[in-house]
Amino acid sequence: MSNRILYLGDTALDQAAGYLAGVMTYYRTDFDYVAPDERFGGSFLDGDYKAVVISDYPADNFAHSHLEAIAKKVKTGTGLLMIGGWDSFVGLNGKYNGTVLADVLPVIMSDNDDRINCSGPCLIVRTCSHKITDGLPFETNAPAIGGFNKLKVKQNCTEVLSSRQFKAVYNGTSFDFSEQQSSPLLVIGSFGNGNVAAFASDAAPHWVGPLVDWGDKRITAKADGGAEIEVGNWYARLLINIIHWISKESITEQGH
Repeated sequence: MSNRILYLGDTALDQAAGYLAGVMTYYRTDFDYVAPDERFGGSFLDGDYKAVVISDYPADNFAHSHLEAIAKKVKTGTGLLMIGGWDSFVGLNGKYNGTVLADVLPVIMSDNDDRINCSGPCLIVRTCSHKITDGLPFETNAPAIGGFNKLKVKQNCTEVLSSRQFKAVYNGTSFDFSEQQSSPLLVIGSFGNGNVAAFASDAAPHWVGPLVDWGDKRITAKADGGAEIEVGNWYARLLINIIHWISKESITEQGH
């Protein structure tokens, strides 16, 4: 099996897709990219990919037979990650709840629009220890996001990160914060021999929010054909750790 990733979605490499593509380029992870205005062709199934990443790439872009073929590849060891967005999970046009990938992914999707847009603070909390997040300072420097898809954790799967929404009230001298609800943010599991993951928020604006700047230093990166990005190093490390995990690659250099 090759070490390449098949990356589907996120508008275009010189727009939203430039974020994840830039992170993968920075960490020398090879990938093939398919824009969301391009239907999924059977030729993509000929590639012996280590993992498939779907982000804002609606289910209607697939033929049913192609989704079944992806599910079979995951069952035999290919990794799968779905990243949130308006065209992911259910969303506005994602519509994956009625597909075979609903059986593959480690989350239960809604029957209706699952988008949650956050105008107030929405902070990320580490729910349990896992190699994806070990070494990243969630407790001492909690990052925020701007929105997510509302999901539930499947039985025998693991919620690694949650999103916590807060209401902020200014009392004249300071802010009082009250927690409103908690939702799964990063959920992992397995389907046959494949590692599967769901990240309910986005890797790119606007839902990524301040998470894109999370870090104690800045890194710049640019994929071939993509826009140059400048992001926080902990944000980049979190994304590449998820991709390494679904790909069954070693996770090293935590926090850098």
